Amino acid sequence: MKILYGMQRPDEGEIKVDGSPVVFHTPGDAISHGIGMVHQHFMLADNLTVLENVVLGSEPRRGGVALDFRAARKKIKEISDAYGLAIEPDVPVEELGVGARQRVEILKVLYRGARILILDEPTAVLVPQEVDELFDNLRGLVREGLTILFISHKLDEVLRVADAITVIRRGTTVATLDPKGVTARRLAELMVGSELPSPETRESTVTDVVALAVRDLTVRSDTGRAIVDGVTLEIHKGEVLGIAGVEGNGQAELVEAIMGMRGSTGDITLAGEDISQWSTLKRREAGIGYIPEDRHRHGLLLESPLWENRILGHQTRRPNVKGLWVDRAGARADTRRIVQDYDVRTPGIEVDAAALSGGNQQKLIVGREMSGDPVLLIASHPTRGVDVGAQAAIWDHLRTARAAGLAVLLISADLDELIGLSDSLKVILRGRIVADIDPTSVTPERLGSAMTGAGEGA
Repeated sequence: MKILYGMQRPDEGEIKVDGSPVVFHTPGDAISHGIGMVHQHFMLADNLTVLENVVLGSEPRRGGVALDFRAARKKIKEISDAYGLAIEPDVPVEELGVGARQRVEILKVLYRGARILILDEPTAVLVPQEVDELFDNLRGLVREGLTILFISHKLDEVLRVADAITVIRRGTTVATLDPKGVTARRLAELMVGSELPSPETRESTVTDVVALAVRDLTVRSDTGRAIVDGVTLEIHKGEVLGIAGVEGNGQAELVEAIMGMRGSTGDITLAGEDISQWSTLKRREAGIGYIPEDRHRHGLLLESPLWENRILGHQTRRPNVKGLWVDRAGARADTRRIVQDYDVRTPGIEVDAAALSGGNQQKLIVGREMSGDPVLLIASHPTRGVDVGAQAAIWDHLRTARAAGLAVLLISADLDELIGLSDSLKVILRGRIVADIDPTSVTPERLGSAMTGAGEGA
């Protein structure tokens, strides 16, 4: 897809648009031929407004000189209304949740007049009701003559929305299929050579020992509004507590408060000790592992080698340090262990993290955060945007660690993952815990209703 969008040059082969051969040197060339790409990792400037992000690089001019923001705002509003994107032009992007950022990316490519849309894992951040809305929007775009390349590892969604399916494994096309004559199981076999993995966890490993206790936790915005509002919860050793909620309802702020990255009021206790006033580093040293929701923004240094990324967040502990100094040999040796144990596909530990696929980057992070015997693991969207093979591997590692007594706080937009892995489930809405749900009896549809405030007892 990066080649089709002009970000990389092919060594061989040919690309044709509307039957004519084309050569792309830059994304600008692809855009000029009507190709737009919504990346799995969004390409937005946090410090700019939605409008400024959308027009960036194709700014409308009035009289050839002044920026015509009025015309841009009008066009953005028209596109947003036409496709049900519900985007306000003047909101800073840094205030938007992941779901809203994705809609901004779609609006951005439509604003540039794209007729061919490449969507990379577009449903990774959406609840079932939002997926239905997105698919309605996509069908509307197709009816108007647009072509959509829909990349996803959620096979049931591929079967629902696609007119034709191409399966790629290890960079090679292995099948081209009609969705009417194929099953999700058959697709999974073609993709990874085995049956589709399931997140289902059967036996309970929950103990009586409380690993994390949060009491009346409140996080306020700069204006004083409660983003997290009086949250109370407990996670026991051997328990996975799932938090379900539509993006932007306080999940990220709750995690940042527990990590010490954001100011809060209330009590946070780890293994019986009050850590409310501790720094993030001290909390890390006390045994909190953290898989961030966005691996590129918060989990990796993309231009640094894998062994340096192994050190991140663990820079005061063995095997990464010896005395006051970084232990390069120790960090390298442990990185090799993680690469082997967590099946990180890489030519070696000296390559930059940017050279790895998203799934292998995620497995490196999971391996790093599982190291050092953590007491608590905060896993935010641990399998977002990874293939079914990496997804199955990450689920296995979480199950194994849970069985060994690890407490896990799981935040995910994948409702099957939440239901399958969690021992207990809480729903967060507008910063408050609004429902406790039994994962053994709930369906994704009922959970999605509770997340939007429509469900019983929510």
